[in-house]
Amino acid sequence: MLSGWGRYPQQPCDVSVPRTEGDLQALLHKGPLIGRGNGRGYGDCALNQANTVDMRRFDRMLAFDETTGQLVTEAGVLLADIISSFLPRGWFPAVTPGTKFVTVGGMVAADVHGKNHHRDGSFGSFIDWIEILGADGVVQHCSPHENAELFAWTIGGMGLTGIIVRAAFRLRRVETGWIRQRSIPARDLDTVMALFEDNAQASYSVAWIDCLADGAHLGRSALTLGEHATRSELSAQQRSAPFHTPRLTALNIPFAPPFTPLTRLTIKAFNTAYWRASIARQGERLVGWDAFFYPLDAIANWNRIYGRKGFMQFQCALPLEAARAGLSGLLGAIASSGQGSFLAVLKRLGPGHGPISFPIEGYTLALDFPVSPKNLDLMLRLDRIVIDHGGRFYLAKDSRMTAETLRSSDKRVAGFVAMRTATGASHFQSSQSQRLGL
Repeated sequence: MLSGWGRYPQQPCDVSVPRTEGDLQALLHKGPLIGRGNGRGYGDCALNQANTVDMRRFDRMLAFDETTGQLVTEAGVLLADIISSFLPRGWFPAVTPGTKFVTVGGMVAADVHGKNHHRDGSFGSFIDWIEILGADGVVQHCSPHENAELFAWTIGGMGLTGIIVRAAFRLRRVETGWIRQRSIPARDLDTVMALFEDNAQASYSVAWIDCLADGAHLGRSALTLGEHATRSELSAQQRSAPFHTPRLTALNIPFAPPFTPLTRLTIKAFNTAYWRASIARQGERLVGWDAFFYPLDAIANWNRIYGRKGFMQFQCALPLEAARAGLSGLLGAIASSGQGSFLAVLKRLGPGHGPISFPIEGYTLALDFPVSPKNLDLMLRLDRIVIDHGGRFYLAKDSRMTAETLRSSDKRVAGFVAMRTATGASHFQSSQSQRLGL
């Protein structure tokens, strides 16, 4: 039984674990298939009941250029291993999602974005080339200058153009492992959006939102800004080991309870406490890279807290001109429903990258809800609000959207499907692609 990180849906899958390109080529003859990394996509994007290909044995780092920061790896290498290997040498991922337990192949397929998208773009902006196994069994070398169309469709293509085997991408040079963090509470949605715009020069920005606050407090938030600290900003003790920062204490959720403890009352209590804490800790301080980028990684199996039925992620992007109205509509619908999201995150996005990648210039809101009939109904209402404001949805987070919803929100889908049909890439199928008619 396999699932994505949301533990919904769960499906019986026939799983293969290849070790060589020859093993991969042999699997093509079993029928349609999908590659799978570390299973951190939230829904069914890396499930194929007849032929799921676990790529984690392709886990070698192959080459590194100290001059340019270019790293060449196989697709199954974990971001966590890249950080542990290269941060002590003064290099850090140029773009990172909210967990370090993703594979390089998964980062390419989802074209992950981070807290710095408004300045630096998504992961695809730092990819130099990819090697992709096609349905014909041939591994093609793809870059902006060679097989450029396949290269572009693969970045954000959710593994539906072929099996990503290797990739070359650039890391960022840093002087320390510390982040200079600044925290600013915001009393409502207008305030936090103004803060995002006023701090557009910040390298990293992200806001937690109290999605149960309503009325004059709608959009009550805590904005966090960050910069890579320089050696001169550290204390003498910290400068003696500038890449050694405190690691978060590892906790574990040992099992999924029969029912989720995340009710409206518990979420409201948490949000109130978090808001008060954000007021108390406002200002600037140094924090370690792990705490800044990956706070949830400190809790192993945190997805179990939602109960045995799992949870659904909802992430949309709204264009800049419609973001204020769209966000207001989304937050108002959630607050009035009483079905609060435990994790609600707002980020400013810069211009999009590539023909099928998720981001558009504007704002992205990410939410999660325990699986229940009420929450499924709520998410249908949220879908409509996003579509009405010209927004789109992130397939790496989706587990229940309809094909009609996807096509109503993203006019690029028709071109993506046509490309897959013309190139034979329709041999690569996930449960998600089958559900969405891709």
